[in-house]
Amino acid sequence: MSKIAVFPGSFDPITIGHYAIIQKAIPLFDKIIVAVGTNTSKKYLFDAQKRLEMVEQSFLNSPSIEVKAFEGLTVDFCKQENAQFLLRGLRNNIDFEYEKPIAEMNKKLESNLETVFMITDSELSCVSSSIVRELIKNNANVEQFLPPHVKIL
Repeated sequence: MSKIAVFPGSFDPITIGHYAIIQKAIPLFDKIIVAVGTNTSKKYLFDAQKRLEMVEQSFLNSPSIEVKAFEGLTVDFCKQENAQFLLRGLRNNIDFEYEKPIAEMNKKLESNLETVFMITDSELSCVSSSIVRELIKNNANVEQFLPPHVKIL
């Protein structure tokens, strides 16, 4: 059985932090599905199609990476894709405190799904999509915070 991981997020936009976590995870899994989610309660800067395109641009030369859109519960998407692992990046203890109960609930909903936490490299720990969005809204140059090949306009 191949090892399949899902890395879910809104990716509004995808950042070098997301990119680095996925790059670190490539040797651990046979396939990583980057799942671009839509949360109906969130207001996005980029529409679903643009977010999907930015993630696809990031992994053009990565055969073990698939990019898919999804709605609904992440655990249901993982079941649909036969994924045994849920990949999450942690920048700090605040991320851990947020992610831990979600991982525990996902385990209760699907006992065969294991959450794998990966620590962000320290030089990237200040990068978040919300900060990058704010920079974009204020016309700042955000190129250094985006993966290679990603163009926001």
